[in-house]
Amino acid sequence: MKEVLSVHDIIDSDNYISPKFRSDDNIKIKSNDDYYQFYKKSIENIGDYWAGVASELYWFKKWDINMHGDFPDFKFFLNGYSNVCFNCIDRHALKNPDKTAIIWLSEDGLERKMDYRSLMIYTSKFASYLRSIGIKKGDVVAIFMPNRIESFIAVHACYRIGAIYNIIFSGFSTKALLDRLYETMPKVIITADKTVRRGKVINIKEKLDSIINNVKSIQKVIIVKRFVDTSLNKNEVSFEDVLKETNDLIDPVHIEANEPGFVIYTSGTTSRPKGIVHSGIGFMVGAYHNVKYALDLNKSDVYWCTADIGWLTFPIFELVGGLAHGATVVAYEGALDFPGIDNFYNTLEKYKINKLFTAPTFLRMLARYGNETASKYNIKLDLISLVGEPLDTKTWYWAHDTFGADINNTYGQTETGSAWTSSIVGATYMRPGSAGLPLPGHAFKIIDDTGKEVKTGEAGTLVITKPFPSLARSIWNDHNKYINQYFSVFPNFYCTYDSAIKDKFGHIWVIGRTDDVINVSGHRISTMEMENSIMSVPDISEAAVIGIDHEIKGTVPYVFFTSKNTDNEIKNKISSAIESSIGRFAMPEKIIMIPEMPKTRSGKIMRRLLKEIVMHGDVSGDITGLENPDSINIIKNAINNQK
Repeated sequence: MKEVLSVHDIIDSDNYISPKFRSDDNIKIKSNDDYYQFYKKSIENIGDYWAGVASELYWFKKWDINMHGDFPDFKFFLNGYSNVCFNCIDRHALKNPDKTAIIWLSEDGLERKMDYRSLMIYTSKFASYLRSIGIKKGDVVAIFMPNRIESFIAVHACYRIGAIYNIIFSGFSTKALLDRLYETMPKVIITADKTVRRGKVINIKEKLDSIINNVKSIQKVIIVKRFVDTSLNKNEVSFEDVLKETNDLIDPVHIEANEPGFVIYTSGTTSRPKGIVHSGIGFMVGAYHNVKYALDLNKSDVYWCTADIGWLTFPIFELVGGLAHGATVVAYEGALDFPGIDNFYNTLEKYKINKLFTAPTFLRMLARYGNETASKYNIKLDLISLVGEPLDTKTWYWAHDTFGADINNTYGQTETGSAWTSSIVGATYMRPGSAGLPLPGHAFKIIDDTGKEVKTGEAGTLVITKPFPSLARSIWNDHNKYINQYFSVFPNFYCTYDSAIKDKFGHIWVIGRTDDVINVSGHRISTMEMENSIMSVPDISEAAVIGIDHEIKGTVPYVFFTSKNTDNEIKNKISSAIESSIGRFAMPEKIIMIPEMPKTRSGKIMRRLLKEIVMHGDVSGDITGLENPDSINIIKNAINNQK
């Protein structure tokens, strides 16, 4: 068997890969040496640095103070006025009106394109309608939508008039939908009648109809009609009729840089999900900056972010960050691999997509199909950027070699409003498996339980030491919870609750949640390290490791994996790989093959559900973010059959 390197072996090695893709002239960092100098200067005066970034966008009134205050209550661009919609749409429509802004596709073969001029007109019309029914700055508008062009219009219409929007993932259950509506109390909700996924028609409006009488704040429901047979109830109006019958266009409202722009909910575990509040302008500045360095979008690019609009990845990298750069973006409704993986590859080829943002889980799925399928298509990818969870080195090399593209694995959270660790595309070295370098303007430390910074190569808790514009400003209706949640563990620092290592090149390796580090008989084992070892075994498609309490050893690892190979010998190969790369002390208590992993729509494996099934035989925590609810019973049966 081929020697398996541990994560620490990989981190400690001198292995790095120079970029093939060369960045555009708008990125001043051209090499690793440039980066180190640029980064150091950027965090010496955070306020001045972000003022420089913000100056690349349009402001109606220049701010008085670059940065005011510190954690937990900080402000950027104080008394500066701008508008997200103007910067993402109008600014480009006035310069290049015929440029395609959005290419919308769906799994059932539909296609629409919209240029920046049309996007500006429709967004202005829809904003005018919202204003006409009484929506004003600071009012809440709920958006319960799949990936549609109308979703772009709805969000930016809210930005245009200063309404606070709350995007709710269209795959949520009625209870999850009700919880979010009840808490934010929107005046208007925008939704679709139905959507399609894996060949099925899913009735979204039906979910809303079943709970809407419990949300007394809603005065109007606006329906995007995908199917002509949809009938409307009282207080409902079709999106199409709104645009057809509204003739007034309105200018963007001047919004102060620190006013709230939107609320987005984190996934819950056993507790209620948290409504994270982001500043609209601050988020825009951060997303613009993030896309600039992690994607280097330019006029000739056709770019596709495969995430769902209900997860913050899509607003950062496409809805706001992508449009802020005047890019041509692809929005896709449905499952990427339906009716087969050829659908995904055909989309890349047909629309000449050269930059892709997706999840590590999706790359692992592509790898499972191998090179043969990919080789049938003429694909010209320059760059694949990713976020969501750690990317194993096996999949990294497969994607790099198969597509000939640079691979940029990034790291961020809903709360950070950006994937703030990343390669500077076209400039800095790539380290397979790392989450890249801290982007300029983002100061951090990796510390132990006492708050002392750990040495290079040692694991600790990743904390952010200085504010930046896209960092969350509060939790909806509970600012004290915001302070206690993020700033009480290490006073004066924002706690990510993630465990990480900084290597000798300055790259950050996020190795899991701080509670995902398994302590076996005094040995601390990273779940990422174990999963990386497992993924080195041929025929393994995906792997997840959890820690289960043990009365003698403290905690023991349970391994879950998926594979097309049903040979019992594969479990022995997994054991050998773990022993070889980490040591015998890390040997799993159980190795369980399951048909599929429980995942969110954004591609994250929900490891806590696996832990609940092992410990309690069932799932009692929140599963509203689960992409495949049927997987729960399938996994339960697999576990019971292998006890």
